[in-house]
Amino acid sequence: MSSIEFSARKQTELFDLLKQRQFSGQLLLADSKQRRWTFYLSAGRIIYVGGGIHPTRRWQRNLVLAASHIPEIPAHPSIWQRVLEKNAPESLRFGWEYQLLCFWVDRQELTFEQATKTIWFDLVEVLFDLNQVGEVSFKLREDKLLSARLVAIEAQDAIAIAEKLWLAWQAASATEYSPHMALAIEHPEKLRQYFSDRQYQSLLELGNGQNTLHDLAVRLKREVVTIIRLFLPYIASDLMKLIDIPDLPPPVCLPMLPQFVSSATPTQQPLIACVDDSPLICYFMETIVKQTNCRFIAIDDSQQAIKILSNCRPDLIFLDLVMPKADGYEICTQLRKLPMFRRTPIVILTGNDGIIDRVKARLVGASGFINKPVKSEIVIGILRKYFKTIVGQSLLDPDDEVKYRGRPVR
Repeated sequence: MSSIEFSARKQTELFDLLKQRQFSGQLLLADSKQRRWTFYLSAGRIIYVGGGIHPTRRWQRNLVLAASHIPEIPAHPSIWQRVLEKNAPESLRFGWEYQLLCFWVDRQELTFEQATKTIWFDLVEVLFDLNQVGEVSFKLREDKLLSARLVAIEAQDAIAIAEKLWLAWQAASATEYSPHMALAIEHPEKLRQYFSDRQYQSLLELGNGQNTLHDLAVRLKREVVTIIRLFLPYIASDLMKLIDIPDLPPPVCLPMLPQFVSSATPTQQPLIACVDDSPLICYFMETIVKQTNCRFIAIDDSQQAIKILSNCRPDLIFLDLVMPKADGYEICTQLRKLPMFRRTPIVILTGNDGIIDRVKARLVGASGFINKPVKSEIVIGILRKYFKTIVGQSLLDPDDEVKYRGRPVR
């Protein structure tokens, strides 16, 4: 599982790479608060996104925003769930929100355009949240059978809109607050002095601690950044405050969202580690290594590399030569001093093909080299060299290499 600062630029890099690789499956994200998001993709395009902060509120709110009339949901969740499973069993891969949209579209209770808007609004909101969250852990789970029953969205436009909203949120000096927080009145009597009776009664209703800023934006038909700007002066004066509130309960039985799972296959399979500060390189290496049924672990923090490697004891290590804080020479030297790694193959990843780098690497105990950009056949060839049980063939072209916007990622 790799970590990444999920800014708009990194979002673009990752989704461009997934599109280039025609990836179908799930992109699983988690932050330090153990909040989890799941992006469902088909051939690199986004089908749906679930989980995250207030997923039920978000879905319900954006459905209202997309459709003037919402189909009725029966009062008995278990009955409704059985209906969904019977009519669209393949949509269970996505969770209840997507199931309901597909079901309503099939029954013509919701138009395709309304369902598309709901998915789009959800996506933009989630990408905004990820800008605010910052660093997340991510894992990819391939599912080649995953396909869109509704829309399949190119990520770039949604990323651009979410970034614009995030920049506006920053400009409003609101970064310490989340649009998922609810407005609550702190000192009603003091606040009353600033408004007419009619305005004050409206404020009491809006600031009852039950409506998030997102909810108020939909209700008042304003951008959420406009809402925070409106109330920030009163929050700064301690007349109002923003509080965390729970999500709404889901209207149907909620299937479990995919969890992060270990990449381990049976213990007899070799464990391959990749130490590289680029999550994109780690992902590309993982896609290659897993074709051989080997286990894989990515390490993108060079300072923690020796500790993590000592704990998991991989059978082969791919090690980037140039990283911040600790370079490949230093890490290789320290590893060779440890008895458990004296015979472990350590293969250097380098963007330089100079003889000096190769000699220095040999002197510190490197077993071999791979030039960046990494090519799949070379990686698999190295695995076959060290492990006779490796029989997998590359699913990529022999000269396939990781690229971003047409340029190799190094």
